Amino acid sequence: MIMRSASTKFCIVLAVSAAALIASQASVKAIAGATTNGSAGMAAEPNAEPRYTDNGELILPADYRDWIFLTSGVNMNYSDELLNMGHEMVDNVFVNPASWKMFKAAGRWPDGTIFVKEGRVGSSKGSINKSGIFQTERRFDLEIHVRDSKRFKGGWGFFVNVADRPARVLPASASCYTCHEKNGALDTTFTQFYPTAKPIAEKAGTFDPSK
Repeated sequence: MIMRSASTKFCIVLAVSAAALIASQASVKAIAGATTNGSAGMAAEPNAEPRYTDNGELILPADYRDWIFLTSGVNMNYSDELLNMGHEMVDNVFVNPASWKMFKAAGRWPDGTIFVKEGRVGSSKGSINKSGIFQTERRFDLEIHVRDSKRFKGGWGFFVNVADRPARVLPASASCYTCHEKNGALDTTFTQFYPTAKPIAEKAGTFDPSK
C-alpha cells in the first residue's frame, strides 16, 4: 500500500476537479456547436432557396406546407370582372423560412424568397358546419413568386406549375408582372394582404401605404 500525505491527496483532488471542469466545458462547447450547426442546417435546408433544372425550370418545393404561413384569402379577385368559378375559392400563401427570418430583421424580402400560393375549393356544406366556408381539396395549380435578381429582369419571376412538374417561368409580358409592379406594397409583392408581415414592413419604413 502506498501512503500519501494530506498535501498529496489535496493535489490529487484539485487535479480531478480541474479535469472534470475541462470535460464539462468541452461538453458545453460540443452541445453549443451542435445547436449552432443544427440552426445553420435549418437555414440551409432543402428548398430553402429556389432550385432549378438544367433547363431553367423551377423545381417545386414539396415541403412548402411546412413553411411560414402568411395569409388566406376567400374569393379574392384583382379584376373588376366578376369570376364565376361555380364554387368558393380559398388561397393560402406560404414563404420559405429562411427568407421570413431575414424579412423580420430587415423588413425586405431577400434574394431567394419563394412565395407559394395554393388554391383550394371552399365549401360551406360538410360535417357539423352551419355557416361560413372551410377549405377542401386542392384543385388549382400552384402559383409561385420567386426573387432571384441574378436570373430575372426586375428581380422577380412568376411560375405556374402543371401537375406538380417543374415549372417554367412566365414570360415578362404576362399580366402578373405589371399588376404586381403597379399594386405591390413592398417590392412588387402584395405584402398589404399579409397581416403578420405588414406591420414589420411598416416599422422598417419599407411599406408603401398607398397600395
